[in-house]
This record gives sequence, C-alpha cells and structure tokens, in this order.
Amino acid sequence: MDLSNLKPAKGAVKNRKRIARGQGSGHGGTSTRGHKGAGSRSGYSKKIGFEGGQMPLVRRLPKFGFKNINRKEYTPINLDSLQNLFELKGLSEINPDTLFENGLAGKKDLIKILAKGELTAVLNIKAHAFSAKAASVVESLGGTVEKI
Repeated sequence: MDLSNLKPAKGAVKNRKRIARGQGSGHGGTSTRGHKGAGSRSGYSKKIGFEGGQMPLVRRLPKFGFKNINRKEYTPINLDSLQNLFELKGLSEINPDTLFENGLAGKKDLIKILAKGELTAVLNIKAHAFSAKAASVVESLGGTVEKI
C-alpha cells in the first residue's frame, strides 16, 4: 500500500453537483439559479403555496360550510358498552374516571351515554350528557342517572 492507491471509504464520497465552481463544471455562471427574478437572489425563500404569481389553488377553490369554534364534542358511550363493563369488571358505579381506567374514554373527554344495545344491569351512572332514551332505560331498570 502506498499513496498512489489510496481511496476514500465506500459511501464516504457523494456524487453531487458542485455548484458555482466555474464554467467547466457545467454549473457555473448563474449557478443553476436562472436569470434575474427573486429566485436568483440570495436570501430568497418561497412562501408555502406560492405558485409564481398565479392565483393559488387554495384561493381558487370555493369555500363552504361553517365550523363552530364553541362546539362541545362528546365521546359517545353506548349502553351495550356499559353492560360489557358490568359483566367483565362487575362495576355498578360508572363515572368518567372508571371509563378512563377501562379505556373507553380519554381523561378530559366529555361523555354522552347513548341508548344503543341492551342493558340488563342496574347501574348508577355519572356522565356529562344522556340521550332521553338511554336515561329512561337506566331508570326503568332501577339505576340512577346523574349529570355532572
């Protein structure tokens, strides 16, 4: 081994454009930036969504609908889920904390009890909202319904 056959390690040298290294490189002169205009100047950065002065797509598309920023979004829990919880864990007291512990709702979620499915267990339920039918089913079985 001597100085005449030294080579860099495999993968150490990347084969890329060497910009602004003279006319012989093929990337001299304007250095791949084109002639004149904002893109040829130093410090230029294109804004997101900029389409060269053409009306941007996001402004050309029609806008519709309404998003209420004050909307309260509830996590729905059906009666059949509560029945399963009763059968698996034997819980008769249902509140947001027990629902969180059993993976049915998030820690800060607002919970609404809905009437889908069968309920045979007598449950005492505390939640943020109830559908009228769900509340009547729980109370007809002898359980209690309490809004938080």
